[in-house]
Amino acid sequence: MWTVLDKISYRVIIPLAVLMLLAPFRPMPHVLEKLNMLLNGTLSRPVDIFDLFFHLAPALLVLLKLYRSFIR
Repeated sequence: MWTVLDKISYRVIIPLAVLMLLAPFRPMPHVLEKLNMLLNGTLSRPVDIFDLFFHLAPALLVLLKLYRSFIR
């Protein structure tokens, strides 16, 4: 798994993460909407939970890649 992550360029993964965090641009990004639902305790439907993880996945990959580069 680490070798695949090492092969992904920051030039690809950072714009992808930003795009996924901000999509859709109007009226409110899904990540903010789902995090607000999580804080309010209304994030209970499976589709909403999947949507939160789907939009956070590229950002988590960036964090893993940064962690990997600092421990080497």
